[in-house]
Amino acid sequence: MKQQLLNKIVRILNGTTIAVTAIVVLIFHSSCKGEPKEKLLAVECSDSLAVMSTFDVNTMISDSGRISYKIIADEWRIFDKRNPPHWAFEKGVYLEKFDRDMNVEATIKCDTAYYYSEQKIWKLISNVNIRNSNDEKFFTDLLFWNQETEKIYSDAYIRIEQTDQVTEGYGFSANQNLTIWQINNTKGIFSIEE
Repeated sequence: MKQQLLNKIVRILNGTTIAVTAIVVLIFHSSCKGEPKEKLLAVECSDSLAVMSTFDVNTMISDSGRISYKIIADEWRIFDKRNPPHWAFEKGVYLEKFDRDMNVEATIKCDTAYYYSEQKIWKLISNVNIRNSNDEKFFTDLLFWNQETEKIYSDAYIRIEQTDQVTEGYGFSANQNLTIWQINNTKGIFSIEE
């Protein structure tokens, strides 16, 4: 008698399990059919994507097997599909240039920088602060550094602070070490011996 009752309960549970499973499948199946599927748009313009994005950068760059530069940046993105291809430091960059003995020869700091790899040109934008090996300080909001021609130039306002004078003007050119430079449309404060 107990065995018959147990068999009857198992058949009821099996039937109930099958019925519940069928109801669940029907509910999920019908809920998926009624709504249109959402389409995700693919990125059509691949040049808008960076091939590399790096954060909290602190790296050394060598030239001909010798460490020449140290770069510190919050964000570094490389766009090799854009025209022209470039590196972007849109959250600012700090750069140190080393001499052959690994002494800091110059420092560069700015709010935004782009490096155009094919032309080998740096474009520094906003709050550009540079210190050269002569401890001269350069302040401007736009500066270009052509590594191919080894020239630095700008047509923007520039201020140069030396130990004995301050020179200002619009338009600027220099060698890449900033040891020989020229300002156009100058004005300044100079010390004069009496």
